[in-house]
Amino acid sequence: MINYESLKPWLFKLEPETAHHLAEAVLRLPNLCQIPFNSFLSDHFVAEDILTQELFGRKFYNPIGLGAGFDKNATMIRGIQALGFGFTEIGTVTPKPQAGNEKPRMFRHIEERSIQNAMGFNNDGLLKVQQRLKQIYPFATPIGVNIGKNKVTPEAEAINDYTTLIKALHTLGDYLVINISSPNTPGLRDLQNEEFITRLFEEAKKITTKPILLKIAPDMTPEDAVALTTLAVAKGADGIIATNTTVDYSLVKEPKEKGGLSGAVLTEKSFAIFEAIAKELYGKTTLISVGGINNAQEAYRRIKAGASLVQIYSGLIYGGPNMIRDINHDLIALLKTDGYTNITQAIGAERK
Repeated sequence: MINYESLKPWLFKLEPETAHHLAEAVLRLPNLCQIPFNSFLSDHFVAEDILTQELFGRKFYNPIGLGAGFDKNATMIRGIQALGFGFTEIGTVTPKPQAGNEKPRMFRHIEERSIQNAMGFNNDGLLKVQQRLKQIYPFATPIGVNIGKNKVTPEAEAINDYTTLIKALHTLGDYLVINISSPNTPGLRDLQNEEFITRLFEEAKKITTKPILLKIAPDMTPEDAVALTTLAVAKGADGIIATNTTVDYSLVKEPKEKGGLSGAVLTEKSFAIFEAIAKELYGKTTLISVGGINNAQEAYRRIKAGASLVQIYSGLIYGGPNMIRDINHDLIALLKTDGYTNITQAIGAERK
């Protein structure tokens, strides 16, 4: 494989969104899209027994997943798998196609190894994504489907967007994620309230028995995060994903005044919210941690704090395609050093 560190300076000369489209073109190549499951045990896909666990009625061969926002339109699922991810989460999908916010809308903070994005749920819409998922699902590794409301949908009608998406997509993924935490759709985070969460999960549970998770923002107080997620679980949420991007622009030297920050600057802020939630909800629901995870040590910290799975996005941009393989191999070493024979023994070790 081409050395990513030598290639990165050239990629970083491109606009971030252009570089993303280039990566998508590569990950959609036909030879990647024809990789059979028997070839997964290659140099990149790590599936040793010590990393394998059962969740949501599916086998996760390793706990490292790709977070939502990278494969918005379900076009790269096989290619992403070839990079070594144990699962992927597509989306965010909205009922109607939408172009997203004005460009430029993605920015690198290279010194801080972070990304700022103001994409605005740009995606091909429900019907096209549904068609693509029908062609690939069920898949050899788990697929999550992240859903959100259209920008033009009034807050009072937002629940209809979510129920429409759940009805159309619940049979085409292994779990669904309610995204009301992106900072890039006006008013979306206002839906992080007791009334909306209660109504949404009541309606969702009438539609499907498929696991439905709630993804939250990192910009609330730990107390509010615990209260909101505890309510969501009580109303039927099957898991919590913490966290989305942050609008705390003080974390970088030269922020843009729009969008959310992800990557290394989010590490401690995301962990603090996750830790607070895990103290309350570990053992009561499935917890997934995302935000500033770029090595095995940080992934292991989240796992011991209570995360069954972790997700990566921005770290991939700075670390390159070998990163997932390396994290999994290093994670195996950490587990063995601590005397564990399976990852489930380490999950929540700090809570026990």
